Amino acid sequence: MAIKQKAPLKGHKIKWINEKGLPYFRASHRYARISPRKARLVIDMIRGKSVNEAQLMLEFCPKRGAYFVKKVLKSAMANAEELIVQKKLDADIERFYIAEARVDEGPTLKRWLPRARGHATPIHKRTSHIHLVLDELEEESAENQRAPKSKRKTDQKTSPQGKKDKSSA
Repeated sequence: MAIKQKAPLKGHKIKWINEKGLPYFRASHRYARISPRKARLVIDMIRGKSVNEAQLMLEFCPKRGAYFVKKVLKSAMANAEELIVQKKLDADIERFYIAEARVDEGPTLKRWLPRARGHATPIHKRTSHIHLVLDELEEESAENQRAPKSKRKTDQKTSPQGKKDKSSA
């Protein structure tokens, strides 16, 4: 039995191809049982980093959200490797960086906690949708690279108080 795929809405273009003609590599974890506020702390830490640097940061991050984000990052890298092999793309997994990282709010599970004198207080168990998009770094040409800053040269001598010496002028 063939799986039907939804067609995009008319007038909408889905762009998952970068300037070099390579696709973006993405992965997501929906309905993760962690508060979006807590997961965003980890996502903000790795946004824009290279995949190797992000993996290292997540490995030693003490926050609980790092576990979920690390799983999504590994999934995105596996998706990239598989697509590179299948489509015979000219891309290097070591040159990838996290182009887009976001945490959206999922549905909230509402529970009740019994309290004194017949009362109850609501408990909100929040869920998150974690999305990562990987892209390959562009090669920097020699013209675009910054030259190292040279030290400033002082033309006039100054005394220790910051005033100009009259003898040198």
